[in-house]
Amino acid sequence: MPTEQLEIETKYDVDEMTHLPALHELPGVASVAQPVELELEAVYFDTEALALAANKVTLRRRTGGEDDGWHVKFPKSSGARLEVQFPLGRAVRKVPIAIVRTVRVHVRDNELVPVVTLRTRRVVHRLLDANGDVLAELADDHVTATTGDGEPDSWREWEVELVGGDRELLEAAETVLRAAGAEPAAGPSKLARALGDRVPAGDEWELPAKPRTADVFRAYAAEQVQAIRQRDPEVRRDAPEGIHKFRVATRRLRSALATYRPVIDRAAGDEIRAELKWLAGELGVARDAEVQREHFAAEVAAQPVELVLGRVAGRIDDHLRGVYKEGRAGALAALESERYFRLLDTLDQLIAEPPLTDDNRKAAKQLPELLDHDKRRMRKAVRRAQNALTAEDQDHELHEVRKSAKRLRYAGESVVPVLSDGSELATRAEEVQEVLGDFQDSVVSRELLRELAVQVHLDGGNAFTFGRLHALAEARGKASTAAFFELWPSLDF
Repeated sequence: MPTEQLEIETKYDVDEMTHLPALHELPGVASVAQPVELELEAVYFDTEALALAANKVTLRRRTGGEDDGWHVKFPKSSGARLEVQFPLGRAVRKVPIAIVRTVRVHVRDNELVPVVTLRTRRVVHRLLDANGDVLAELADDHVTATTGDGEPDSWREWEVELVGGDRELLEAAETVLRAAGAEPAAGPSKLARALGDRVPAGDEWELPAKPRTADVFRAYAAEQVQAIRQRDPEVRRDAPEGIHKFRVATRRLRSALATYRPVIDRAAGDEIRAELKWLAGELGVARDAEVQREHFAAEVAAQPVELVLGRVAGRIDDHLRGVYKEGRAGALAALESERYFRLLDTLDQLIAEPPLTDDNRKAAKQLPELLDHDKRRMRKAVRRAQNALTAEDQDHELHEVRKSAKRLRYAGESVVPVLSDGSELATRAEEVQEVLGDFQDSVVSRELLRELAVQVHLDGGNAFTFGRLHALAEARGKASTAAFFELWPSLDF
């Protein structure tokens, strides 16, 4: 089974004649353990185009140390990196499929090949506290890097990694190490140094001081595409909230492609929206089941004991566990499909060269028009809900109101760099979305409860409690609807 850890470290370049300072004088350090010498070999894998290196992700097979195995490192905030470790196994020249999947969002269906071999003579100095616990490790590394048929490159560096200590120790160590002659490392990693200028340059594009509308779209869309790249590995590792955050990114991007239709070619944009809808649908089954499990567990527990007839909580949970398991399998299959890989290719192209129309004007003048369009769209949905002749029609239109509010919210978020009132608009739209949240949840809950009640009845059981829960869900939906119609006149849309 893979293991995960958050890696917090600093690196320094040093020459061969530099001596280590007195590490035991660092704050909180009571002693320094006897040094341990290791001979490490790490083979780094990437695509021919170095897609992993371009996205600051590393994948290596390391031997000779205390953590032999396959290591995948992902960038995190504040200088930290998430490291996922897999057992060494028998594979040497080919990356095992379970490891390939962790970086699929970057490599897609391209082959992973060895790109760099690092051989390191490492001397590890462990900094201990008064109890003998390890606060940090300082590695004194003599590195030799080989890339392809090129000449080997050698250097020396120091690496300080926190174990049980805090960032104050890192800061104190930096002062002491630099005083001894160390300099901040020229690159973020040994791999980056070995590859040098072979790594493709990242997209350094920034929003212009006086942007046009397409520039605002590009900036917002780029944030969502980056979120997709970040969340994909989390979904595969079943990280908390991974599916939810992934799906939100797809929804935001899909919404932006609709809001910005005047400047983004409609045919191209709608094709991408259709693919994003497919992807969100594949992800949504497991996520919705997860949310419903939590809701019903609390709902059944809140009922008077004498009104819970039969194995209600267990039956609901068994059903939703099955839905979740099947939904997660479907989501993972979708993330391994050629359809998904081509969608990722398309999103890369969308950010690099958005398919623009001829109506791309100054953002400060055109963005209010786009927001007005989305406001009108929501007002029309509200009027249809108010004038609905049947409960079913009103349910449908209120769902459309909620979707319209969500689009308006995302539109407001996207224009904030240009229009300061976009944030306020997004907040008001989110209020509509949340007020109608219980309504939409009640619709989904009632459908499930009716299905389960029918099955319980056919099995000869007592469906009373399922009917009670159905009635409670219906009451919540009606209360949510009433709250919305009461709130709506006070909102300025």
